[in-house]
Amino acid sequence: MSPLKFYKCLADDTRLKSLLLLVSVREACVCDLMAALELDQPKISRHLAELRKCGIVMDERRGRWVYYRIHPDMPDWVMQVLWETNQANADYIALSLKRLNASVQSAACC
Repeated sequence: MSPLKFYKCLADDTRLKSLLLLVSVREACVCDLMAALELDQPKISRHLAELRKCGIVMDERRGRWVYYRIHPDMPDWVMQVLWETNQANADYIALSLKRLNASVQSAACC
C-alpha cells in the first residue's frame, strides 16, 4: 500500500467516516452503515466497493447482507493512521457512531 493510494482512498467524507466507524466497531453490516451515515444502500455499497478495491476493507456475505471490516493485512502504518485519526477526531463520527450503535442494538436490519 503506497501512501498516495491510501490517502486517495480516504479523500471522500463517506469513505473516511465508514473507515473510522469500522475502526471503532471492528465490523459493520451495510445496513448499519446506511443508518449511521443516513445514506442509501447503493451509495454506501459503492463507497465500500472503492475501499475494497483499494485493499483497505474486506467483506463477507452473510445471507442477504454484507459485512465489512478493516483488512487484517493492512500495514502497521495504515492501522496507526486510522487509529490515531479515530482517536483524535471522535467528534467527526460521534453522531454516526451513535446511530450505528442504535441500529445494531435494535437489530432492525440484519
